[in-house]
Amino acid sequence: MMCMSRVILHIDMNSFYASVEAAFDPSLKGLPLAIAGNPEERKGIVVTCSYEARAFGVKTTMPVWEAKKLCPNLIVKKPRFDRYRKASKAMFAILCSYTPIVEPVSIDEGYMDVTDVARHPLDLAKEIQQRLLDELELPSSIGIAPNKFLAKTASDMKKPLGITVLRKRDIKEKLWPLDVEEMHGVGAKTAEKLKKIGIRTIGDLARGNDVQLEKIIGINGLRLKEKANGIDHRPVDPSSVYDFKSVGNQMTLPEDATNEEELKNALKSLAKSVSLRLKKKEAVATKVAVMLRYKDRTTVTKSMKLENPTDDERTIFQHALIVFQKLWKNEPVRLLGITGQDVMHKKNAFKQLDLFTFEEEAKNEPLHQAIEKLSEKYGEGIIKKGLSMHKEIDSFGSSFGKDFFFK
Repeated sequence: MMCMSRVILHIDMNSFYASVEAAFDPSLKGLPLAIAGNPEERKGIVVTCSYEARAFGVKTTMPVWEAKKLCPNLIVKKPRFDRYRKASKAMFAILCSYTPIVEPVSIDEGYMDVTDVARHPLDLAKEIQQRLLDELELPSSIGIAPNKFLAKTASDMKKPLGITVLRKRDIKEKLWPLDVEEMHGVGAKTAEKLKKIGIRTIGDLARGNDVQLEKIIGINGLRLKEKANGIDHRPVDPSSVYDFKSVGNQMTLPEDATNEEELKNALKSLAKSVSLRLKKKEAVATKVAVMLRYKDRTTVTKSMKLENPTDDERTIFQHALIVFQKLWKNEPVRLLGITGQDVMHKKNAFKQLDLFTFEEEAKNEPLHQAIEKLSEKYGEGIIKKGLSMHKEIDSFGSSFGKDFFFK
């Protein structure tokens, strides 16, 4: 019932980094532009690019040398992350001027629940899109729908500068014929599993067998089936980023332990558990804490701040081991624990990558989506470590002016 009565907008900024650079330097407008991790080196990778560059076949994750081969006149710029953060704050300030029910999901996209806004949704979307253009010189696409899933799907349907209305009655015609991997929330691995049981389109998923779906992809299979049928009861929640602050696990050892290798193995097991739990929550930790309880029940804890937010098992173990070695006094240990602290959703985390890390992250992601997925995972993606972008949304006036980049 709640789902049918709502009006949800999903605002997705178009080629955000490149658009911010063009807003800062108008001479770049209309030109093929790429943002690259290290444009001076042939091995630099394209982070994102303008639509003019895409017309030549330039894509994210593409080496700069290859992009320039496709587009000899390509302009390549280094990322200016302070600009992108400032532009993001200004963007969300505009959204918040219409309703307090705004949920940022990454640096350049968010949901709005405008059910109680006394405006026609299409007129409202047009005004928001125009304000983003006039005040920030940033293009966007907006989806209008009765729930978050359909709004997100709608905003992807027309880029750049699109406004799309997607109703539940439209899904059989507009969604069901599409390949299942085109559905938001279905990754390449999930699509592969679905195809093994004959589910190739979103329509096939909508008609899928519940038992079969749950067997191959767990409870998420039933959730995906609901979404394929246009059902999504999730609220637009401005405070969703604060749902959890820590993710941890602990174990009581079979016997009080003094053997360092045995304790290291216990730490490895705990790091694996914490990593899996973080990944399940689509979260990353910015600190790793270790707890020791000795034979006499004395309990000590110590934490270590990470250079970059992580959900990686090896990284968690390595830092936990450093903390453990500082804590442990060679006394018998009864209980051992690892906790990932200051946890945040991947999409709301800022990550600072040097060139080497940038390249390694790109290699480890599916090639066709690596860098943009990094941005989605970590908010500003390859940017800078810090706090949730949502926490930094300030109160702005109604007019920002073209010079807001310089403030």
